[in-house]
Amino acid sequence: MNEQALLTTLVFVYLGVLVGVGVYAARIRQKEGGGFIAGYFLGGRGLNGFVLAMTLVATYISASSFLGGPGTAYQQGLGWVLLAMIQLPAMYLTLGILGKRFAIIARRIKAITVVDFLRERYDGNKLVVLSSAFFVVVFLVAAVVAQFIGGARLFQSVTRFDYVLSLILFSFVVMIYVTLGGFLAVVLNDSINGTIMFVGTIVLLVATVKAGGGTAAIVQQLAAKNPELLTPFGVKHFISLPWISSFWVLVCIGLLGLPQNAVRAMAYRDSRAMHSAIVIGTVVTGALMLGMHLVGVFAQAVIPKVTVTDMTIPTLALQVLPPFLAALVLAAPLAAIMSTVDSQLIYMAGTIIKDIYLNYINPSADENCLKRLSQACNILLSLLILALALKPPSLIIWVNLFAFGGLQAAFFWPLLLGLYWKRANAAGAVASQVGGVLAFVWFSAFVPRPLGLHPIVPTLLISLGSFLLVTALTQEPKCETIKKFWGYAED
Repeated sequence: MNEQALLTTLVFVYLGVLVGVGVYAARIRQKEGGGFIAGYFLGGRGLNGFVLAMTLVATYISASSFLGGPGTAYQQGLGWVLLAMIQLPAMYLTLGILGKRFAIIARRIKAITVVDFLRERYDGNKLVVLSSAFFVVVFLVAAVVAQFIGGARLFQSVTRFDYVLSLILFSFVVMIYVTLGGFLAVVLNDSINGTIMFVGTIVLLVATVKAGGGTAAIVQQLAAKNPELLTPFGVKHFISLPWISSFWVLVCIGLLGLPQNAVRAMAYRDSRAMHSAIVIGTVVTGALMLGMHLVGVFAQAVIPKVTVTDMTIPTLALQVLPPFLAALVLAAPLAAIMSTVDSQLIYMAGTIIKDIYLNYINPSADENCLKRLSQACNILLSLLILALALKPPSLIIWVNLFAFGGLQAAFFWPLLLGLYWKRANAAGAVASQVGGVLAFVWFSAFVPRPLGLHPIVPTLLISLGSFLLVTALTQEPKCETIKKFWGYAED
């Protein structure tokens, strides 16, 4: 079997495993019984520490951590590795700040989604629910379309199939296992994908150091080529302190405002699982960020003439590894895309069925009806995104760049203040969402580097100011809401 046939075969084996996990998850869910909605959209709140850590890591890390990030490290040197490492506390912040309190309250109010939580916290306000659902669907559709395009192109580069066939295969695999297995299939496949990413990173780092003649020899070559590759500021001071600070807000602190991440803080089994997940997730995130970005820098000493830097990792893997191990490493970015896409798809379906249909259209729908609608919703969303990805408008790629910023603008303060501030009310939450999203779109379009910062920084300040001002001018939340969340109504 030649190298190309081996790579293609291994990719199909990998896709077959993902579909098999979907079938397995569907059988487990039927065997365990319980309510369909909680089982399909939240996995029955039974995740152990390892699965919780891996699904958080896999949802958080996208293909850019394996392609774009190392490619930029190839250009900017060790300064970009330092920038990547500011993401290290991401798992600790997500579970440490949201984790225990979020999970306890979610069980108490029987919340399945983040919008569920916001509805209960803000007195059942319909405007909060509808605006939240709108922002979730709009921003996540844009993000998933771009991920489908990236996944299809990566699939195409490995198999040499044409783009449309690659897109259809990629889309149908994701659609089948998400539709069959729901949230449980997503987190189990995230665990497989996270493991592939971790092992692939270690293998490639070791092989690269060996190919470069050892770490000392590689550093000497980098210094001879351009000493700025070894400084924390990058080439020509590309990495400034304001940029690092604001980038940390976007990729680390801001994660608290991403619904598809926050919902995982509702799904763990017990406190022990959460604490284990913090440790495992932090170690795995650190290893992936440090390992893959170091590989990007070290690649300068092994393959010094890469012109398309996004192809640094694929080019390096094929040069320094035998075909089987190269396939494992190249599966890592595909796994990262799969994990990001499946989490976003299942979350959008949950928003449409649980937060809109079940709350406002047919509250008395039975289990069979909800099952059919949930699966139909996953299929329709997948087909819609497949259609958009066939001939994507050029603007959609740029929309994806601020899709996550838009979600953070809409959900960061309503979620965080709703969890920890009793005075927070529905009017303030809506003002924060609308003001934050409008500010982010305006800054992104007209002032992309305000004072040298990323637009997410002034956006979150405006969103916070809107929340505090409108809350101060409007009524306090209902006493029964305060009792439900804090157990008493007075300070």
